[in-house]
Order: sequence, then C-alpha cells, then structure tokens
Amino acid sequence: MTAHSLHGDTSSTALYDIPGPRARRRHLYYGLASTAVILGLLAWLLYLLFDTEQFTAAKWTPFEYEGIQELLLRGLGNTLKAFALASVLSLLLGAVLATGRLSVHRPVRWVSTLVVEFFRAMPVLVMIFFVFVALKVQPLPALVAGLTLYNGSVLAEVFRTGIGAVARGQGEAAYALGMRKTQVMASVLAPQAVRAMLPAIISQLVVALKDTSLGYLITYEEFLHAGKLIASNLDYDLPFIPVVMVISPVYIGMCMLLSWFATWVARRERRNPRTGAVGPVEPQPGAVPPGAGR
Repeated sequence: MTAHSLHGDTSSTALYDIPGPRARRRHLYYGLASTAVILGLLAWLLYLLFDTEQFTAAKWTPFEYEGIQELLLRGLGNTLKAFALASVLSLLLGAVLATGRLSVHRPVRWVSTLVVEFFRAMPVLVMIFFVFVALKVQPLPALVAGLTLYNGSVLAEVFRTGIGAVARGQGEAAYALGMRKTQVMASVLAPQAVRAMLPAIISQLVVALKDTSLGYLITYEEFLHAGKLIASNLDYDLPFIPVVMVISPVYIGMCMLLSWFATWVARRERRNPRTGAVGPVEPQPGAVPPGAGR
C-alpha cells in the first residue's frame, strides 16, 4: 500500500468512522423507508385531489380562456415590476445604510443603526399598510416602499458584515499606501467581500420576491391577486386548488431562477482575477512605504 493511499485512508476517517456492513444495511433500510413514506404521502395527496374532483374539466377549462390568461400574465408582469423596483431600491438603501454604519462619524453611525434596527423589527405588512393607508399612496409605490424599507435594512447588515469579514490587514495596507477611504472600499474591500455576500443577498431578494404577494391585501393587481380573482368567481365553480397548482410552480420557478443566477455570478466572480484575489496596490505619489519611518 502506497503512502498516498495511506494518507487518503487517514484523511477519510479523521472526522468519522467508515460504516461497516451492518451500518450500510441499516442506512439502506432508512433510505427505503423514507422513500416509501414520501411516495405514500404523494399518493395520498393525489388521491385527495382526484377524490375532490380537482382535475375535472370544469375546473381547468377557465385557464383556456384568453381573458384568464391575460389576467394571469398581467398579474405576473406587475409582480416582476414590483420586485424589480424593490430589489434595486433595497440594494441602494442597503448600501447607503451600511456605509453609514461603517462611518467614522458617530452621529451618522448612530442614525444609521437606529434606522436599520427599527425597520428590521417592523413587520413588512405593517409598513405596507402604513404607507398605503396613512400616507394615502397608490398600491404599487406603497408595496415597493414597504419592501424597500425592510429588505434594505436587512441588506445593510449583510453588506456591513461582508465588509467586516475581509481581513483587517487588507484595508490597513491600502491606507498605508496612500489610498483614500472610497478607493479602499471600492478597490480592495468590496471586491473581496462580494463573493461572501452574494448568497445572503440572493436569499434576501428571494424573500422580497415572495413578499410581493402581500400586494393583494392593498388591491395591487399582482400575480396572487389575479389568482384570487379567478378562484373567487362563482361562474368557474371555485377552482381554488387548480389556481394554486398554476401559481405555485411559477413562484417556485422564479425563486429557483434567482438561485441559479446567484450560482452563475459566483462562478464568474471566482474566475475573475479582480475579485479572486487583490494584487499589489500601486503606491500613490508621495506616499510613504510601510515601515519607512521605523
């Protein structure tokens, strides 16, 4: 047996014991039992759907009508519009609040912290209703405002944590070479932090996408509101379950698309030499090299 194989065997058993024949057999039984339970639940669910006649033509025929299709597409477009506006504004607000929390000026830092903590603690629906009812704002701006205030404050903490996770010596070396604070943040800290922040950013954007469904409570004609209009129409025999079966995969697909986009961006960032590693920083004219005064 070679030294390499010995090393491989040692490393593979450093954290856990390799399961023996009985353990592997037991794990196989567990896997088969879990699969059987899941298949049983799916079969039971299908039985309930068929038993309650959820797949009858009367409940699915409405989706063939052009008016119903246009209603769903219009609702989906409104959902994407609210999500796009809330996402961009949340990222901008998060960047501003994170910058304020990292500021060297104490009043700015205190105000930014107060804003972040307040809007993080407030329920999204309360903020949406407050803007819509108290400030008498139209449904779309009210929905976007509520989503922006909440998600922007959460993203501010994501940005601040991501910047703080970069090794402290990176910023100190950049300052020692004469770079200004803006240059340090844009050229040294942010490129290294973006990969660490990306999963949390995308996760929060997924939350914002799902929270757009709260718009139906303030009569904003988004995707869920369109489904509610269809399901509440007595002429179509209340096709509530078919509406859920149509709307749910669309929401799940959009969330999966966001996750795929995050993975794609992360791979590009790993291949990008500018974000993969920060090379030597050119000293500014007149800058004193580190250690010259010692």
